[in-house]
Amino acid sequence: MKNFELFLSGSGIPIFYVKVGLGFVFSFLITFFSIPTIVKISRRKNLMDEPGVRSSHLRKIPNLGGIAIFYSIGICVSIFAYELFDLYKFLFASLVILLYIGVMDDIVVMRAYKKLVAQILVSSLIVIGSDIRIRSLFGIFGVYELSYFVSVIFSIVTFIILINAFNLIDGIDGLAGGYSVICSALFGISYYRLGDYNYPLVVLSIVIIGTVLAFLYYNLSNYRTNKVFMGDTGSMLLGFLLAFTSICFIDIFIDKNLADVPRYHLQSAPVVAVAILILPIVDTLNVIFVRLYNKKSPFDADKNHIHHKLLKLNLTHRRSTFYIILYYLMIVTVAYYLRHINVNLLLVVVVVLGFMGAYLPDLIYRLRNNKN
Repeated sequence: MKNFELFLSGSGIPIFYVKVGLGFVFSFLITFFSIPTIVKISRRKNLMDEPGVRSSHLRKIPNLGGIAIFYSIGICVSIFAYELFDLYKFLFASLVILLYIGVMDDIVVMRAYKKLVAQILVSSLIVIGSDIRIRSLFGIFGVYELSYFVSVIFSIVTFIILINAFNLIDGIDGLAGGYSVICSALFGISYYRLGDYNYPLVVLSIVIIGTVLAFLYYNLSNYRTNKVFMGDTGSMLLGFLLAFTSICFIDIFIDKNLADVPRYHLQSAPVVAVAILILPIVDTLNVIFVRLYNKKSPFDADKNHIHHKLLKLNLTHRRSTFYIILYYLMIVTVAYYLRHINVNLLLVVVVVLGFMGAYLPDLIYRLRNNKN
């Protein structure tokens, strides 16, 4: 790879742009050509997602699309952003563990506590082993720098919450995948603007976009073609990687007084990261609140998710996905333009707008019923 970079340097081609271009193309193609084979094997071995209480589909669909997502990301990041695996020694190992747990759960349905143990292990590896953690809250609730122990615990919990949150929004066609593309694009643009030291993270974001776009081609197709779900494998991998990129994003803005590493400062960095990931965060908190209010276990399956509420309004999967992403993209826009106001006030604005989006479908549904 280094010889290849030397060749590009001699030819006058910017290495970074070549990596971005090839990373996108190859990640898309690997996923695009892998999924039909996965679908064929899934149908032959009856490795399908059965319609259930929480399901919004009526037929059995192959649910091992996450394997193609891992396959593509594992190959392309290793080639075009190999610096990440040098800097973060446990990153690839964490992805492999999530792949194993995800596939096991998609095939035989693992018990929740076993998945949680695996997620704690993976989160601990990346937080403690690779030192990817939230070191400061930048004044949120009056808290600035966190002690090492608090930082580690808080970061591990953040990883676990986001991994499971992305799993929960994967309930209709295109939502988890489409939102992952939006989040990766926003983080990728941010990393690009923050300097060439962060270029490997830009390439990672581009690779995620490429592989998920290829997955969406099949996920949004009709039932007579190679339709596939990403399953727990895909949602956990994407949740983990977006948690990883968001914590790296926050960490960039902490001045560590390292002369060889450019650092930046944005007081609202954690809130901007929350705004980008607001959909899975709000959706998860909302269903937990509703279940506790109804005196049910937070782990009981139901149809109180935002996407279920839109389906209740007789919207299609594609329209529901489009409206959800559009609304929460608006919140990111608001957070960006208000990024220089008081960090606590900005957090309140983002969270209030997030929960408004969660309850807006309920309001529309009641208004419709009252008219009828």
